[in-house]
Amino acid sequence: MLILSRRKDESVVIDGSIEVSIVDIKGDQVKLGIKAPGHVKVFRHEVYQAIQEQNKAAAAAPTRLPELPKLDIPAEK
Repeated sequence: MLILSRRKDESVVIDGSIEVSIVDIKGDQVKLGIKAPGHVKVFRHEVYQAIQEQNKAAAAAPTRLPELPKLDIPAEK
């Protein structure tokens, strides 16, 4: 893990296209601003973990599809 020190209104750039800025600092809370291309998904860590857990649960759940009724199609003459 890379650890950097930044002050309010300072930022870091990741991979040339993602900018993380320190917007505000109040006590033990730091507000970040994140500029990233539209195709980059940005989540809070706890939200990302919840999404991953839900995806794993969905993938592990049994998927029994209902049987479709057979169609009675008359034979061609």
